[in-house]
Amino acid sequence: MAGAELEFDIIVAGGGTTGCVVVGRLAAADPSLSILILEAGPPTHEDLAHVQPARYLTHLLPGSQTVKRHVGKESTDVGGRAQIVPSGHCLGGGSSVNFAMYARAAASDYDDWANVYGNPGWGSEDLLPLLRKAETYQPQIGKETHGYSGPLKVSYGGHFTNVGQQWLQVATQYDKERTVTDDPNDLHTCNAYGVSAFCSVNGLNLYWVTMPMCDIRWIDAETGRRSDVPHHYIYDRGLRNLTIMTGWNVKRFVPNKQLNPNTTQMVHTARARRMVVLSAGAFGSPAILERSGIGNAKLLRELGIESLVDLPGVGENYQDHIVLFTPYHVADEAETLDGIVRSEESELNKWSAQWLKDGSGLMAHNGIDAGVKLRPSERELAIIGPEFRQLWSEYYANAPDKPVMWLGILAQYVGDPSTVPARKYCCADYFLDYPASIGYVHITSTDVDAPPDFDPKFLSCPEDLALLRWGYKHGREIIRRMPLYEGEYAPAHPAFSEESTAACRLQRAPAAIGDPPIVYTPQDDLAIDKFVRENAGTTWHSLGTCAMKAREGAGVVDSRLNVYGVQGLKVADLSIAPANVSANTYSTAVLIGEKAANLIAEELNICTV
Repeated sequence: MAGAELEFDIIVAGGGTTGCVVVGRLAAADPSLSILILEAGPPTHEDLAHVQPARYLTHLLPGSQTVKRHVGKESTDVGGRAQIVPSGHCLGGGSSVNFAMYARAAASDYDDWANVYGNPGWGSEDLLPLLRKAETYQPQIGKETHGYSGPLKVSYGGHFTNVGQQWLQVATQYDKERTVTDDPNDLHTCNAYGVSAFCSVNGLNLYWVTMPMCDIRWIDAETGRRSDVPHHYIYDRGLRNLTIMTGWNVKRFVPNKQLNPNTTQMVHTARARRMVVLSAGAFGSPAILERSGIGNAKLLRELGIESLVDLPGVGENYQDHIVLFTPYHVADEAETLDGIVRSEESELNKWSAQWLKDGSGLMAHNGIDAGVKLRPSERELAIIGPEFRQLWSEYYANAPDKPVMWLGILAQYVGDPSTVPARKYCCADYFLDYPASIGYVHITSTDVDAPPDFDPKFLSCPEDLALLRWGYKHGREIIRRMPLYEGEYAPAHPAFSEESTAACRLQRAPAAIGDPPIVYTPQDDLAIDKFVRENAGTTWHSLGTCAMKAREGAGVVDSRLNVYGVQGLKVADLSIAPANVSANTYSTAVLIGEKAANLIAEELNICTV
């Protein structure tokens, strides 16, 4: 490879979720096409760390090479911290390391892309066929909004923990502001807990019984394997016209020093006869553009880079979902992933054996059994406070499918397990679907290893702080009523005064369903706000930095994903999202890949993909 000059019909720079969908579809559709996909991270083929769902948190532990950590600016908005935002750094990107949570955006999110931002063909009705095309929906047959023959399997996973069951049972009894549904991912349903109904026979009488339904996951019900993109669009499919190169950065094509230490550190060249597609994500794609002279001309000149196309929107519009995980002690009989995450030999052996036998058990699980997309009632808007009222009126009030946050439970401690006592935990998980805070990311050098100029701007808007304060309170009320509850893990909760009724204590007996909620004083609210600022962080859902908007509106690509001012260059990944989506972003990343493959196929006169 030293000094090699390669040539292909199509080059895809970035082997994340979207890039793998694009090359998988195109390579299968036209065997005459020669395609190269370049990925900076390692391969993932049949690696248990990727195919066994329960191992996902290992990718976030110190020393992991399967995610890349991007360090933001220190900010008083987040307690003086520098936010560290990981992104997928392996073949498959986020699809190979994420929480495997199946979640779809609201229809109005995509309709906004089409109508508000001027992108014909990107509305929900246009995109629903592509969402269906990508999936095999295993929980229920006959749902019109779901697909049943796609490459990615979707199921309840291999287990429904007693932690998740109790959370749903308590939530549906305690929370009278919301309803229930058997499909929270139909693009329209909001403010409803997931339940299923089945017919029971009692003598000669038939009656319907409503039962809690665990959350749906990107896991195959038959094998218990993660439904990632490389194993379902690329690997073992005999795509001889596809060249996969892992461990290579794109500056102008150089080896990743960490993964290829023995490879000569010289620039290699690959030429595309027909098209180049950037698919390096919200951090990688704008960086490649800027290093190539495409971006804000003033910024590029300051770095000594010749400005070829002045596009001030490159690297702007950075968005994420701001999250908190607040841990609680649960009883020994709770079914959690803590033993697997701590690599306890007995737990690993037990659940690995079951997974290998029939694809079931906690190894085929992500710990996320239950959740709800929340829209506040009038009563709850008063609790949230005046900071949020204007945004509610302008953005949410007339869009009934838009939740303000997702709230759920994880049957495990989220974080480094070596930092907490070895016992069983659950975490309240709550993240903002449309944070008002919007940031940016830019290169600081032509060196691909140089840290970026990155500011996610988390909690820079008061609306976001007010919502997370409410999320803490609402999540706590549900968990403290669960029979398995044994108190808060106080070091990871607000520092309430000992005299406060909100004070956190170990071994507190569960509250009854009908008990009144905790009353928080103004001092308690200040403690929550301080806690939120010091602990809120990324949901690993970065997007928006090469936005699909009009060029004069800080756009980077048009509705066919072409970079303005350049021929033969597209961007296809989450960076093209002009605005946020109300869900974990895997589904949207796959969707963008399917859409991009169709657009490219049209331009190359390929009949079908």
